[in-house]
Amino acid sequence: MAAWPLVARAQQNSKIPRIGLLLSGSPQTPEVRANFDSIRQGFAELGYVEGQNIVFVARGTDGTIDQLPAMASELVSLKVDVIIALATPAGRAAQHATSTIPIVVGSMGDPVQDGLVASLSRPGGNITGTTFLGPELVPKRLALLKELLPAVTEIAVLWHPGAFSEQTTSGMMKQVTDTAGGLGLRLQFVEARSPDEFDRAFSDMAKAHADALFEFPSPMLYQGRRLLVELAAKYRLPAMYNAREFVEVGGLIAYGANIIELNRRTAIYADKILKGAKPSDLPVEQPTKFELALNRKTAKALGIDVPPALLATADAVIE
Repeated sequence: MAAWPLVARAQQNSKIPRIGLLLSGSPQTPEVRANFDSIRQGFAELGYVEGQNIVFVARGTDGTIDQLPAMASELVSLKVDVIIALATPAGRAAQHATSTIPIVVGSMGDPVQDGLVASLSRPGGNITGTTFLGPELVPKRLALLKELLPAVTEIAVLWHPGAFSEQTTSGMMKQVTDTAGGLGLRLQFVEARSPDEFDRAFSDMAKAHADALFEFPSPMLYQGRRLLVELAAKYRLPAMYNAREFVEVGGLIAYGANIIELNRRTAIYADKILKGAKPSDLPVEQPTKFELALNRKTAKALGIDVPPALLATADAVIE
């Protein structure tokens, strides 16, 4: 658990909105800090000044999801005006902690299947926010990996149990299995419940003679991207990720929505709620653009010749 320093004078002023931030990861890490800073930027663009007309109360975990319910309950006890929860696990913890305080969830996976909202257009209840459509992109991402590595046959699928509901997770597994069958790929599912299990997971991949790594979306994996990329390099495993931030720290290839931008836009939702809007009436925002990112330096280190057609369609090529 961690909290950023609050301005004492602001705390004493009951008229200043208090925004609770629920983060599935340590607020002290650069990865989580980047998301918090994006939210602060979003509020600043709307005219809010921290300590003057807005106060943030942040709670985070050690990288696992087990502590989220207690953190959510603490924010409720502090009587914050709005809770901004980043990613599905934090959103579900906040949902179980309160049915009255408005909740804005940034970068949800499948908010309907996970039971966070009734529908994207009419959320109902006290929750709204943004979705990165991660589960829906699983087939596209696997097809891109096969296009990059046409000779691969054995794919290790790294996933995080508990990141989403059983319904969403089973749906992703069915999608990736069906897509793999059509591409002539064999899959091995390897789970990791915390960053402490990353080493063991990669050891299991090596024992199974995996040709490449395919990562399921998960906030825990997203926040542990530096270690995951380092391990992929150590085991010389070409890997497909779901966000360009992996590629920026040395990952091979990624395809997905801009997570930082989606989290920044939670400030827009919170602002509308503070001005009287109801979460139930605010449609969940879906991304309109998905980014394909490639790291040519990593490709070269792995001896991979990136197809010209893939390079031509990439939104970001890191040299």
